[in-house]
Amino acid sequence: MPRKNEPLTESYFYILLCLYHKPMHGYGIMQRTAELSQGNVKIGSGTMYGATENMMKKGWIRETFSDNPEDKRKRLYELTSSGRDTLEQEIQRLKHLVEISEKVVKEGE
Repeated sequence: MPRKNEPLTESYFYILLCLYHKPMHGYGIMQRTAELSQGNVKIGSGTMYGATENMMKKGWIRETFSDNPEDKRKRLYELTSSGRDTLEQEIQRLKHLVEISEKVVKEGE
């Protein structure tokens, strides 16, 4: 049985989601988060680097390096299998909340 994780903060959720398909650098994650959330979630640099440091300690992400010479100096982050599992558990938790909410709303109609 998978272990239960505490709900992710919005920042953690979006950072992990941004890394789902490919490694990214911090600024790219901040831009992609704003795009995905349609501007509703903005991750500042302090939040970004604090969150990535904490998620590296948890083993959810790791630093990696780019093959592109222009990006050699940028820190890239990639999702670990533990991070992918954590994100997928959170997605399932959120889906379940939506399903329950929709059921309750329909009962009242």
